[in-house]
Amino acid sequence: MVAHVGLISLSVSLPSMPCLPRIGFTKRRPFPMAALSDDPVQEWILTEGKATQITGIRPVGGGCINLANRYDTDAGSFFVKTNRSIGPPMFEAEAIGLDAMYETRTIRVPKPFKVGPLRNGGSYIIMEYIEFGSSRSNQSVLGRKLAEMHKAGKSDKGFGFPVNNTVGRFNVNMCCLCSTPQINTWCSDWIQFYGEHRLGYQLKLAQDQYGDSTIYQRGQRLIKNMAPLFEDIVIEPCLLHGDLWSGNITSDKNGEPVILDPACYYGHNEAEFGMSWCAGFGGSFYTSYFEVMPKQPGFEKRRDLYLLYHYLNHYNLFGSGYRSSAISIIDDYLRMLNA
Repeated sequence: MVAHVGLISLSVSLPSMPCLPRIGFTKRRPFPMAALSDDPVQEWILTEGKATQITGIRPVGGGCINLANRYDTDAGSFFVKTNRSIGPPMFEAEAIGLDAMYETRTIRVPKPFKVGPLRNGGSYIIMEYIEFGSSRSNQSVLGRKLAEMHKAGKSDKGFGFPVNNTVGRFNVNMCCLCSTPQINTWCSDWIQFYGEHRLGYQLKLAQDQYGDSTIYQRGQRLIKNMAPLFEDIVIEPCLLHGDLWSGNITSDKNGEPVILDPACYYGHNEAEFGMSWCAGFGGSFYTSYFEVMPKQPGFEKRRDLYLLYHYLNHYNLFGSGYRSSAISIIDDYLRMLNA
């Protein structure tokens, strides 16, 4: 079976998923924007895309929010997503993340080409079309390639990213069900960044959305006392995909791993495994990964701390079914740290 960029399916049913308000995106490194025209997508393809004719336009899945199409031309194929309700900043953030990963020349991602506004409202993104293979990528190769990306993608600004973005964009047949704002303001200290912009942000959402003062207060105690978990290690900012679960991992027709739909930022490399509970990483994945990026002391003790961010995000997106996992992790750490 051949799949395509942007076509993601879920094999499990999800609880009701209320959407949270979106935030504005900080434009610190603008991605190339297209000028307005009656059809800016076709205009770009026939000019900067170096095509002289479009031979076919085929929908890729169906969508209630983002529409996806494959444009076939005499210069190759392009993958295009459009959204009639949301302006360019959402796609701009996606493009900046894809471009950052692409520039590491390590693991394969679709190269973004152009982001712009649609004539009558909304926005679009044009990117490389990748034909997917019939199976998921080799775990060993995936682990090695991901580690190579972490090793190559460094930041001299600290922890964060040039733009805010979103995390947890779950899609069914290109229908974006919901996502949570992800704040990426630069910070020189990882513990502060993770405590404030990851755990702290999610805890505040849970308090505001559900009135859950219990998880908020216990979570804040953990944030104030979690520094010992990072003793005796040096944390360098690494480029992270940020939302690496099975729906965002596939392979191309040659069997090479491909990762999609990022929530990129520069952070501790171990945070990349925060979605491992639904990513299917096996032993060969970790063996290959740690051959390139050696395991740091205390890795096992920190593992659940990085799971916590995504459990909290699922709690905020999908409801109380994820609360018990989140608060169990918090309570275990409070006991461990005597906090």
